[in-house]
Amino acid sequence: MPQKGLKLAYIFAVLNAVIIGFSFLFTKVALGHAGPLDTLTYRFAASFIVMSIPVAFGWVKISYSGKPIGKALLLAAMYPLGFFTLQVFGLQHATSAEGGILYSFTPVVTMIIASIFLKERTTLLQKLCIFLSVFGVVFIFVMKGSSINLSNMTGIVLLFLTCLAFAGYSVLARSLSKHFSPAELSYLMMGIGFATFLIISLTGHVSSGTLGDFFKPLGSSTFILSTLYLGIIASLVTTLTSTYILSKIEASLTSVFTNLSTIVSIAAGAIFLGENITVYHWIGSFLIIAGVIGTNRLGRKKAAGA
Repeated sequence: MPQKGLKLAYIFAVLNAVIIGFSFLFTKVALGHAGPLDTLTYRFAASFIVMSIPVAFGWVKISYSGKPIGKALLLAAMYPLGFFTLQVFGLQHATSAEGGILYSFTPVVTMIIASIFLKERTTLLQKLCIFLSVFGVVFIFVMKGSSINLSNMTGIVLLFLTCLAFAGYSVLARSLSKHFSPAELSYLMMGIGFATFLIISLTGHVSSGTLGDFFKPLGSSTFILSTLYLGIIASLVTTLTSTYILSKIEASLTSVFTNLSTIVSIAAGAIFLGENITVYHWIGSFLIIAGVIGTNRLGRKKAAGA
């Protein structure tokens, strides 16, 4: 594997964690102007329209002929459709803190699924480092006074299924990277996400007689800017880079980077919302970073010794 390509993949992995960390802030802003499904519709409209421009002009070549399109459609069903749909309805029955705790287990779920379907192998030390990063996230939430309330079982189950959806996406995307370019997979996923959420959102508004509410958020420049960030940066850019990352780094090692977004969201909250950073934030962040570095450094040593 070329060292340059590997370094770029790690840079993209960290960049994605930063982008996703800030996306929580922009999502809060967008949801202040529109409902969850409307926000998702505009989010994927932005990403699909922006990517359609270079495709239409031929700057980006897209071809699905002779490729496993069925598996690609399954990928889109996992992410963005499955992931965001489960997340939206899960958060209606559970708290955002519970969502954060459960989402932190994504690397563990990915490691298990990758070992089954991709035959990826991780050493005991790598497993311990993955669990260390998960513990860092859980530690922060628990010290904030958050916990998982088993009475919210419907929400908990749905939020856990988001872990499965994202883990399944990571594993399948790594497999499909041999057949599709990052642009081809991303364009298909963004298009399906836009079309599906648009149909669901408009159907809901028409049936309830609130079609005017669908267009109302467009009168807010704050909503538009938030949606552009979520659609272009947090959806399109991260999908493109994630596909590239998964073509270079094992899914079980890539997924641990998702927990870095917790650190970024803490920093964003402190900078833009004036939220306090305490000792337990620093301790949890250290554990997360140590787990991410340990997992991937050990992964490189294992590859070098193979």
